[in-house]
Amino acid sequence: MNSKDSLIELLSSLKEVNEINLSEIPYIDLYMDQVTTLFNDKLKSLKRNDNDVVLTKTMINNYAKSRILPPIKNKKYSKMQIILLILIYNLKQILSLDDIKLLFTPLLEKLAQEKDGLILDDLYDQFINDKIEQQNSIIDQLIETVRANDNFNNDDIKFSLLTEVLLLVNAANIQKRAAEKIIDTYFKTDK
Repeated sequence: MNSKDSLIELLSSLKEVNEINLSEIPYIDLYMDQVTTLFNDKLKSLKRNDNDVVLTKTMINNYAKSRILPPIKNKKYSKMQIILLILIYNLKQILSLDDIKLLFTPLLEKLAQEKDGLILDDLYDQFINDKIEQQNSIIDQLIETVRANDNFNNDDIKFSLLTEVLLLVNAANIQKRAAEKIIDTYFKTDK
């Protein structure tokens, strides 16, 4: 297998990421250990290294202290709180807890008024579907870039990969800045 084929295989493997679908979130409340186990089992494909953990008790406690997670009742986490933890996990990869709190404030206010949590179910379901579609589109674009670039076949592949990594990080930075601008413009309130 040449360098180009192995790189395409590596990129294709990124499509094999598991998500926690709405139907996999229990309707019964879970203890913290059960929540961390759910995350670490279902989202293990997101870990960079085998010994990494997806979610810890400390993380959950920090989210609760930051008030981006509604208060826990009887040491158990509801389906709504589990969905919020998944969203926090996704956002925390890029955004600060302060930014996440700004984003979640209107949602948490709406959830406090709504008792059945259907708005959160719909939002989460839409997010997961769109996320998978976006992820596959980005990976397909990367694979096409590799196929079209003859530099991925030569002995100096690391130089070409350095350029590709720089461009990927640049794209991530642009997207992060765009997210921050949206938060600053539409979610921050002057005090």
